[in-house]
Amino acid sequence: MIDIIDLHKAFKKNKVLKGVNLHVDPGEVVIIIGPSGSGKSTMLRCINYLERPNRGIIRVDDLKVDARNVHSKQIVALRNKTAMVFQHYNLFKNKTVVENVMEGLIVAQKMDKKLAYDTGVSYLEKVGLLDKLNEYPAKLSGGQKQRVGIARALALNPKVILFDEPTSALDPELVGEVLEVMKDVAKEGMTMIVVTHEISFAREVADHVYFMDDGIFVEDGKPSELINSPREERTRRFLSRVTLRVT
Repeated sequence: MIDIIDLHKAFKKNKVLKGVNLHVDPGEVVIIIGPSGSGKSTMLRCINYLERPNRGIIRVDDLKVDARNVHSKQIVALRNKTAMVFQHYNLFKNKTVVENVMEGLIVAQKMDKKLAYDTGVSYLEKVGLLDKLNEYPAKLSGGQKQRVGIARALALNPKVILFDEPTSALDPELVGEVLEVMKDVAKEGMTMIVVTHEISFAREVADHVYFMDDGIFVEDGKPSELINSPREERTRRFLSRVTLRVT
């Protein structure tokens, strides 16, 4: 279970999050859509404290973190329960594909190197990259890099994976391979919070969709409700401008 309660974040005088509330059940896929600059990525980064919120409560499983009274051990514990898949991959250029997946297991989870290697191999096989174990990121396509990122997140065995616009940096012909892997992850019951502009993917995979604008959730609902029959004019305007992709 994940609960975000009254989450606020400002950068100096720029208020980016203005009281965000979000509930995600175990195994649920929640997709967040909205225009650029609306606060979507900042919210994800606050969930695992890559950005520190000004106030608000974040609860993941049995861990509760209050931004106004948070300790470093709580932040470490929170990050151990979450994993992030980034827009621009964030792979180590000087490490091979399997070493990139192993890194978090060894550093954050103190896993034995042999076990970390075997775990990395297992998850790279899951995302279809067994033949790229010893390649360096420079030799990979964007889609392959993002699949390494997904394998790295899965290997950490988190309670939730946070996807921050995972296809927005990809050439159009590479988007499908990443979305297919994400669909497989969802089918296996992983709890996922996904920020994306892929509306057709949201329609197919999401249990719940939120529309965010100007630092708040304007409305939310089942995909069939929010995407097909949005209540709010602001949501309707946004959806009318988004190009639907076949995935």
